[in-house]
Amino acid sequence: MRSRGEGVVMAERFSATKRGLLRQFIHWLDSKARSREELIALCLERIAARDAQLKAWVEVSPQPELNRGPLTGIPFGAKDIFETLNLATEYGSPLYAGRKGSSDAALVAHLRELGAVLLGKTQTTAFAYLDAAPTHNPHDPSRTPGGSSSGSAVAVAAGMVPFALGTQTLGSIIRPASFCGVVGFKPTYGSLPLGGVLPFAPSLDTAGLFTQTADDMRLLWTRIGNKNAIPKPWLGVPTVMPPVEPQMEIAFRTTVERLSLSYQVNVVELPQDFPQMTGTARLIAAYEGARTHAPRHREYGERIGRKLAQLVEEGLRITVSEYHAALALIADVKRETRRLFHEYPFLLTPAAPGPAPEGLESTGDPVMNCAWTALGFPVISVPMSAHNGLPMGLQIVADLGCDSELVTLAVHIESTLND
Repeated sequence: MRSRGEGVVMAERFSATKRGLLRQFIHWLDSKARSREELIALCLERIAARDAQLKAWVEVSPQPELNRGPLTGIPFGAKDIFETLNLATEYGSPLYAGRKGSSDAALVAHLRELGAVLLGKTQTTAFAYLDAAPTHNPHDPSRTPGGSSSGSAVAVAAGMVPFALGTQTLGSIIRPASFCGVVGFKPTYGSLPLGGVLPFAPSLDTAGLFTQTADDMRLLWTRIGNKNAIPKPWLGVPTVMPPVEPQMEIAFRTTVERLSLSYQVNVVELPQDFPQMTGTARLIAAYEGARTHAPRHREYGERIGRKLAQLVEEGLRITVSEYHAALALIADVKRETRRLFHEYPFLLTPAAPGPAPEGLESTGDPVMNCAWTALGFPVISVPMSAHNGLPMGLQIVADLGCDSELVTLAVHIESTLND
């Protein structure tokens, strides 16, 4: 076993290379260059070196392997709204401090059956809403890492773990991935199990994944039971998108120009009602989230979080007819958008309005992600460039069920942007 200092140096080196941490760990295990115990020790050393500053973890306590499989010996972290047997499951709230899970959430259990080692629980905003977690951005600790999957994004970005679990209701995977410079993947709605995950808005809630690179994401996606797929190299850029900050506008335009040298890139028009999707997603999140958390609000008031308490109060005023009209509009726009994907299999947009905002009070605006979450399409964020050392992500969207094609395209785009 290597000394603590040597382990930290190694962690610094492999987290900074183009080869992602998951690819590196699997290479070491396959070549028998490192043991499973050594890899866990490297993760623990990395956490010891950086987590006092970054605060990505609620609890670090490596759990025993349950089985041997394609992820044997690979450590991972789980967002603290996933139930985990005998580990902290506190929902990001001091109201539940000290609570331990009584079982593993379905996705956690599946990963452990494949041999992965649950290293611990990562921080989340309170009840996975907008009241910020204590976590800091690894590129600038004075800035937000995004939310609500704050700790998972930071743990992966800081090289503390090869992959981590998150969830997205509006932009809770893609936005932190963009702010932290990692790959975040929100698959097609319903494709990963949510059993044992604290609900927020069931029509929107989607489980997803963080890795350091798109290559790592494809490796993980296939090892959890999905097939490789060959994507068509046709990309679309919507004519109308929410406004972004100048740094993101420049980064996105430069990225699209670079990709146009290798791919067919066309400007496309989204359905006429598409601009309403952001507000519609927020309405559904408020309506369903208010009813999910109303009992807690009655018991604890603003102690559930000031922003969540406000959402409950506002969401309970939304009528059933308004809610049903929103669901109907989403169904209509989904049908129209799916027809667009027949001609342009992938769409490109910025993953966030800009780099991570200053301060920790806000987790940033999910405006670039809300519509795609409401529509259920798979989305992945790939780092494209940095502004003053702050990363920004490219959001890539595909049709329902085209998750494997999307992940493979992300690998190709990552390679193109890194050449």
